[in-house]
Amino acid sequence: MIKTSFTGSLGVVLLLASFFASAQTPRLPTQAPGLEPAPVQTRQLAADRPPVDTARIFSLQDLADLVFANHPVVKQAALLSADAQAQVLAARGGFDPKVGSGFDRKLFGGTDYYNNWSNELKVPLWPGGIDLKAGYDRMVGTYVNPQYRTPLDGLAGVGLSVPLGQGLLIDARRSTLRQARILVTAAEADQVKQINEVWLQASKDYWNWYYAYQQSILIREGVELADTRFRGISRRALLGDQAPIDSVEAQITVQDRQVQAEQLQVDLQNARLVLSNHLWNKDAQPVELPTYAVPQRPLLGSVDSTEFEQLVALAGARHPTLIKLDAKIRQLGVEERYRRELLKPKINVSGTLLSRGDFYRSEVPAYYDFGWDNYKLGVDFAFPLFLRQERGKLQQTRIKVQDATLEQQQSRRTILNQVSAVYNTLKAYERQLAVQAQTIANQRLLLQAELQKFELGESTIFLINSRETKLIDLRLKQESMRASYEKTLAELYYYAGTRTLGTN
Repeated sequence: MIKTSFTGSLGVVLLLASFFASAQTPRLPTQAPGLEPAPVQTRQLAADRPPVDTARIFSLQDLADLVFANHPVVKQAALLSADAQAQVLAARGGFDPKVGSGFDRKLFGGTDYYNNWSNELKVPLWPGGIDLKAGYDRMVGTYVNPQYRTPLDGLAGVGLSVPLGQGLLIDARRSTLRQARILVTAAEADQVKQINEVWLQASKDYWNWYYAYQQSILIREGVELADTRFRGISRRALLGDQAPIDSVEAQITVQDRQVQAEQLQVDLQNARLVLSNHLWNKDAQPVELPTYAVPQRPLLGSVDSTEFEQLVALAGARHPTLIKLDAKIRQLGVEERYRRELLKPKINVSGTLLSRGDFYRSEVPAYYDFGWDNYKLGVDFAFPLFLRQERGKLQQTRIKVQDATLEQQQSRRTILNQVSAVYNTLKAYERQLAVQAQTIANQRLLLQAELQKFELGESTIFLINSRETKLIDLRLKQESMRASYEKTLAELYYYAGTRTLGTN
C-alpha cells in the first residue's frame, strides 16, 4: 500500500514536470535517470571578463582623430578665423594707393572750348593720417577758367594732405584696421569654443554608447545565468529533487531578462547611431560605427589638486569666452578713442609742389621746375557747434565698454565656479566608485553564500534570483558611474576652456 502511494506521487511529480517542461523555451535537454543533477549556476558575473580583440576597440582617441580631422562643424569653425582675416584684408584696403583719371573735351563750331585731362595718384600713409598725392593735369582751351588753365604740356604736382586736428592721431581707416585685427583674436577664441563644444558632445555620446554596451553585456550574462539555472532546476524537477513550481519561477526570470536584453539591444543600436553623427571620412561623407566595434574601458584618470589649480588658472586666463570678451573690450577701446578724436575740429592742410609737365626736358627753364616758388596750398576747417552727434556716439561707446567689462567679470566668476563645481562632482564619483566596488564584492559573496544554502536546502530560488538581480543592478550602477565619471571629466576640461590639460 505504501509502495503504491509513493509510486503514484512520483508519477504526479513527473507529470507536472513534463507539463512545465513542454511549455518552456528553449526545449529542455534530455536527462537519463540516475545521472547527477545539473548545477543551479556555473558562474556569478565574473569581475574580469575575457579580453576583447583590440582590433575591434574603437577608442576615444580614434574618435578624436576623426572628429578633429573631418567633422563639418570643426571645419566650419575654422572659417571664423578665415573670415576675420578677410576682414583685416578688407580694412587694409583703406591704405591702398588709388589712381584716378578723367578726360573731358568740347569742340563746337571749330572752337576748342576746353580739353581737360586730370590724373592723380593718392597714397595713404599710416602715420598722422597723411595722404601723399602726385598728379598731372592738362587743361587747355578757349573757355577754360584761367585759374585752372595749364601750359600746353600740362602741369605736374607732388604734395601732401595733412590733418592737423581731427584725424591726426586716429582716423576711420586706422580705427577699422585695428578693430579688424582684434577681431581675429575674437574669431580664434570662437573657433576654439565651437570645437570644444563639439568634442564635449562627442565625448558624452561616446560614453553613453559605452554604458549602453555594458548594459547589454551584463543583461546578456544575466540571461545566460538565468537560463543555466532554469535548465538545472528543470532537470532536478524531472528527477524529483526540486519542486516543479521552482522551474516556473526560474523561467519567468529568464523571460524577464530576455525582454530587458531586447530593449537594451535597441538602446545600444540607437547609442551607436548617435555616436555616428560625429563620424565623417576625409571626403566629407558620413560613416556609421560598425556593429562589431566595442568601446574602450574607462581610464578613470584622477585629477589631483595640482592639475586642478592649473585648470583654474587656465580657465581664468585663457578661457575662450574671456578671450572673446577681452577682445571686445579692446575693440571698443579703439572705437572710443576714435569717437574722442571726432570731438576735435577738422583742420586739413594740403600743399602741392608744381612743375610743367615736361619738367624732365633740360631746355625747360628752372623756374618752371619743382621748387618752393611753384606750389598750391589749401586749408580746410570745419567744426560742429554743439557736437551732439559725436558726444552721443562717444557716450554709447563708453556704455558698451562698461557693459562688456561687467560681463567679463561675471563670466570669469561663473567659469571658475563651474570648474570648481565639476571638480567636486568628479571627486565625489571617485569616492562613490570605491564604495561601489566594495558593495559589488560583498553582494557577490552574498550570492555565493545563497547558492550554497540552496544546495543544502536552506534557501529558495526566489532568494537566489533576488541576490543575482541585485548584483546585476549594482554592476549596472557601477558602469553608469564610470561613464558619468568620464563625462564629468570631459566637462571639467570644457569649462576650463580646453579639451585636455596642456591644449587649447
